[in-house]
This record gives sequence, C-alpha cells and structure tokens, in this order.
Amino acid sequence: MGYRKLTESERAQRRQADRERLEKAARALLTTEGWKRWVQVRSRNGLARYSFGNQLLIALQRPDASYVAGFRAFLELNRCVCRGERAIRILAPMSVRQRGPEQADGGADGESEQRRQMVFRAVSVFDVSQTEALPGTEPVSLEPPCEPIDGATHAHLLPSLERLARELGYSVARGPLDGPADGWCDLGKRQIVVNAELALNAQVRVLVHELAHALGIGYRDYGRRRAEVLVDTVTYIVCGSVGLDTSGSTVPYVAGWGESGDLDAIRGCAEAIDAIARRIEDSLRGRSAGHTAAAGFAGGLARLPLLVS
Repeated sequence: MGYRKLTESERAQRRQADRERLEKAARALLTTEGWKRWVQVRSRNGLARYSFGNQLLIALQRPDASYVAGFRAFLELNRCVCRGERAIRILAPMSVRQRGPEQADGGADGESEQRRQMVFRAVSVFDVSQTEALPGTEPVSLEPPCEPIDGATHAHLLPSLERLARELGYSVARGPLDGPADGWCDLGKRQIVVNAELALNAQVRVLVHELAHALGIGYRDYGRRRAEVLVDTVTYIVCGSVGLDTSGSTVPYVAGWGESGDLDAIRGCAEAIDAIARRIEDSLRGRSAGHTAAAGFAGGLARLPLLVS
C-alpha cells in the first residue's frame, strides 16, 4: 500500500493528541509517585540527554527505563528491538520548509521566499530492556555503573566540580567539620566548605549539593526546608547520572499541591531542577556554558507557591 499524505485536519488531530499526551505526563508530577518516577528516570545514565518534556513522557510510559534510543540507534549498538515490543512515544524536532506566496502560486523563482519552521512530531523509541543481541555480534554494554558512596572511584570528578565553583565565583575549602553537616555553601563569603574526612565519592556528592546552592537555591529565597528538598533532588539526579549508588537515598519530594495543584508551578520547579542538574553534568563533561540560564531558572523558583514536607 502506498503512502497517503495526511490532510491538514489529520495533522491537526495528531498535534492535539501529542499535546494531550505531554500534558498528561506533566500532570503526573502533581502526585508523589509521578514525581518520583520522573526523578528516577532523570537520574539514570543514558536518559539525561533527553529534553525535559521527553523525560516526562518516558517516565509516564516506561518508568523502569534505563537507556532509551531509536530502532536504528540500537542496531548500531549490536542490539535489535524484540518483536512485539510496544514503542515509547516521544516528541522530536523537525525542520520543515515553508513556501512563500510565489511558490504557492506556482512561481518558479521562489528560493528567496523559502523559510524553515521548527515543528515537533511523535517518534518511536525503545528501552534497552526491550532489545536483544543481534545474532553473531557482541552487544555494546549499556549497564550504567553503580559505585558505592564510600569509595574513591569518582575522585576524578572533583577537579571539574571545583572548576565550576571557581567559574561561579566560589572558592572551595576542605577540612574536618564539627557537627552533623558534611559541608556548606556561604553565599555571602562565596565559599564552599567540604568535610575532608569523608570518602572521596562522598565528597563528590557534597560538592554537587553545595554547587546546587551556589547556582541559586539559597535559604534566604526559599527557606531552609524547601531549598534542601530542591538541592537534594539535584544531588540525587547528578549522582545517579554519573554512576554513584543512590539506592540508600530516598527521592526528595516537594509536597503540598495535590491533584488540583498549580501545574505550571510544579512544572517550573522540575524544569529548574533539570536545568541546574544539566549545568553540573555539563561541567563534568567539559562543557562550561549555560550557568546563567540555570541560575535564571533557580531565580524563578523562589516565586513558586509550593510547600515542602
């Protein structure tokens, strides 16, 4: 059967269905389980590269996903999607060419009138758990690392995190600390302090936590409880994405909105967490741009009417 071009009405119906699917995925953030699903999906290695909206769609359709890719991408990893598996539907950007008036009227000389517009269309992706090895090949391992927090496997990340602190105008000091705190971020003195007696992996976690404060989540704007929940969420996500064991940590939860809460507010909260986590993750991959945008997201969080449990 040949391909039939969709009518404008059919394309509009598809766009509406895509919007409704994304709205449903976002509204899941208003529940405890929906929030936890998104945080866990976001923290898994291999999923951070997806946009915030697609993270929500993946969390709604496949909450146990760990590595998501398209059919052809898995073939390049010596894997094939198993027969009968149901696809995860996400939205992918696509550039389309708009015709100018001359072209629409059949004019032959309309190159200068051609403009491109970015639109989004639904595409199919799959989780690695839905694949199997191609016969006669050795599939690329996609199992994310999971190292204990009391080890030293991630000590090599400390210089990159310290470099980010300097870019933000903060110094980093280490030393033995009295009391229960393993570190702090002094916004006035522009200084981050880390307990030197911690294992090196634990120092990575503390430094990520304090950098999230430095990127704009402070007690003065949010209050202590709210700020700590937001920063703990960033820390959980970043540590999970780089392969540190987070099984001993509970998923931080911002409570108080309920099923009828302010969807725009909680979506803005999650987007800001995602932006700050990306800023820290980018610093670990050698990319230094973007901290201004992350800080801007954090600034908007202070205005969100959320309660913290």
